[in-house]
Order: sequence, then C-alpha cells, then structure tokens
Amino acid sequence: MTIRLASLDMAGTTIDEGGAVYAVLRDAVERATGATVPDALLSRWSGTDKREAIVGLLTALQADTGRADEVFAAFSVDLAAAYAAEPPVLLPGIGEAVAQLRADGVRVALQTGYVREVAEGLLDAVGWKVGREVDALVTAEDVPASRPAPYLVFRTMEATGVVDVREVLVAGDTVNDVTAGARAGARFVVGVLSGAHTVAELGAARHTHLLASVADVPELLAAEG
Repeated sequence: MTIRLASLDMAGTTIDEGGAVYAVLRDAVERATGATVPDALLSRWSGTDKREAIVGLLTALQADTGRADEVFAAFSVDLAAAYAAEPPVLLPGIGEAVAQLRADGVRVALQTGYVREVAEGLLDAVGWKVGREVDALVTAEDVPASRPAPYLVFRTMEATGVVDVREVLVAGDTVNDVTAGARAGARFVVGVLSGAHTVAELGAARHTHLLASVADVPELLAAEG
C-alpha cells in the first residue's frame, strides 16, 4: 500500500526555530509562579497545545491555573518577539524532501500545537504557503485536544482527502508527536532527531522508524517500496 499523506510536525521537525518556544514557555511560567520548571516537566509537555501545556505546568507546580490565559498571553507576545529577533528557517534538506514527496504524489500536511496565527507566521518566515509548498496546515485550534491525542493527524487526513490511516506517515521530534501518530494507527510513525527529544526518549515511545531528519523520509519510502 502506498503512502499518500505525510503528516509532519512543524517546530523542530520541519522548521528550525532554535528551541525558542520551550525557552519562552519556561520563562513565562517561571515569571508567573516564581517557581523553577524542571527540564523533565517541560519535556513532558513538548509537542502539545501551548495553552494546555501552560495549564499542565501550572498544575504540576501547584500554581493558580486561573492565570493560564494571562500566562498564555505573555508567552504569545514573547514568542513573537523571539521569532522577530531570530527568524525561523527550514531545517536542512526539508524544502527538497517535501518537494520530492509531493512530486511523488504524497500530500504533505503540517500539524502543530501552535495556534493558527503563530503557525501561519512560521510559514511566512520560511516562505511557504498552503497550496503551494504544502497541501494543508492544521493547528491546535482545529481539534478538540492536541497531542498526544490523535486528532491532529486525523484532521490532516480530512484536510487532504486521505481516508485510510495505512496510507499515512506521521513524523515529529517529540514523544507526544510519535504517540499521537501511533494512536492514530498511521502506517509509519517516525521520530526524528532534529528537535526536542533524544533517540533514547523517542525510542521508548511506540514508533516504526527513527531518522535523523524528515529530509530522510523520501529515501525511507523508496526503500519500503
């Protein structure tokens, strides 16, 4: 059976934003609570909806979750400033890989725990447009729950007209990305080592492949036939 959809995470998987999102997220929560966000706790929320992550972090730190909207607003402002100071770029080889996938008849959809405004800003930064370089963009605002729930994957299928999960490849750089792909039942669930999590962390999650980068996906599909 042929892969017809590559459902790809954005930050750390297709786009290099220097890890700013997690640095800004940590800082926003620490400023609001006066507490330290441990690395392991922050890692647990990698790849998820950022407002959900803030609620989760506040809960874990036994802080007032009623301040989540306030913290999220501060996070959003600071993230925009970070991206303005250091504009995101495509990870090496990603432009060529995505172009090759689409030339081979594979639809490419991006999915993210960001809100749409931020996600579209990332696309603008790297010069991509939906309908030109990629076929669809699905954000945390489009689903009832973000990763590790499988809904982002299903929404990319809906957006691209793919109805069989056995024709889907999901790739991401976090355990939550990989878990969402596995829960969706995707034929290929690929952890990539270009972002937040290590080979040991990704390897402990249910997956089919671990690759250095999404740039290696066309070769993987060619080898798998």
